[in-house]
Amino acid sequence: MSAPLARLLQDLPAGEGSGLLGGDPALCARVLGVDGVAVSVGAEGALTELVWSTPGRSAELEDVQCTLGEGPLFDTYRHRTLIAVPDLGQADPQRWPAFWPEAQQLGIRALFCFPLQLGAVCLGTFTAQRTIPDPLTSGQLNDAFIVADAVTAALIRDSGRRSDFAQAEPHTALHRAAVHQATGMISVQADVPLPEALAILRAHAYRTGTPLLTAAEEVVARRLHFRDNPGGTTLSSKDRD
Repeated sequence: MSAPLARLLQDLPAGEGSGLLGGDPALCARVLGVDGVAVSVGAEGALTELVWSTPGRSAELEDVQCTLGEGPLFDTYRHRTLIAVPDLGQADPQRWPAFWPEAQQLGIRALFCFPLQLGAVCLGTFTAQRTIPDPLTSGQLNDAFIVADAVTAALIRDSGRRSDFAQAEPHTALHRAAVHQATGMISVQADVPLPEALAILRAHAYRTGTPLLTAAEEVVARRLHFRDNPGGTTLSSKDRD
């Protein structure tokens, strides 16, 4: 094991304050020989929150998949298996038809998505990406599995302090806090279950070309509502509560 990888593994469980994980995601990317990494965690059978990532493309990639509700991280989470796409240009465009053009527009050319799994339970996903098409070497693949196992162990340790990843402590800054809040508001407005409320929000964001987080912030700010209208209604200032 290399010294940088050993240092990364040592720091991962040291998440403090608003972070579920410690360590440096940029160091993780360098150790694995990729351009970026990200960790998303799930609760109640659905991926809910981005908790650790290199800035830029990796965070944007997670947000794109969250907006669309499709992509390799969802399949990895649901089926608890590694999904490796070393060349997006050679992949089947029908597998994730909405996701492929978005990923390529971000300049991502290779993806490797690992389940954060303990027995039959999947806590989330660990994703590595490259801006050039290239498979992981056997050594890089082995190191990525080691990192995924270490992230899983760190999240399990942290779950002793937080009973639900989506229900963080008050000081915790969740990346998609507005999405969680907006989903609850839409559920009440449209009188639908939470999964359907999230689907409504996703559909609105995709149809209008708006980032999911931005659409959620509009709902939370009461500039957008879904009362009796799954398509969404924009409120004028005089109509706002």
